[in-house]
Amino acid sequence: MTLDEYFGIGTVTTLGAHLFEAEAIKEFARKYDPQPFHVDEAAAKNSVFGALCASGWHTAATWMKYNLATRAATEPARWSGPGLIPVFGPSPGFRNLKWPKPVYAGETVTFTRAGIGHRPIASRPGWHMLTVRAGGIDSKGDTVIAFDSAVLVKVK
Repeated sequence: MTLDEYFGIGTVTTLGAHLFEAEAIKEFARKYDPQPFHVDEAAAKNSVFGALCASGWHTAATWMKYNLATRAATEPARWSGPGLIPVFGPSPGFRNLKWPKPVYAGETVTFTRAGIGHRPIASRPGWHMLTVRAGGIDSKGDTVIAFDSAVLVKVK
């Protein structure tokens, strides 16, 4: 197995689907993004959104939960390359974060990721920088979140 195959370069992986329920939306928002259209259904109805919707940060955090769960459940068993299994480390950040459509209460979002590429890090021998395209679509097939994320991976 090559690192490209293991990292899913060019392959879309479905991470799972999540139902965004009204109470969970409000609970997250009260803690982390207490804007009226995330915490109060009446205020949300009178907002630009017209109804209660999840914080974009809630959507992003949920993507991360599904990403890590999928990695833990599937990737170690898939490694058949030479040497030790690659070890995922921290992320130095992300780019191009977009929330093109609100996630309304009662909506189910299906999360995905696709490997874009990886490269060795000259200053850290044995480590690669992996870039993935993250996404989420609603039940109509519309994109509700998209971003490019980087993660350090020890490959030797």
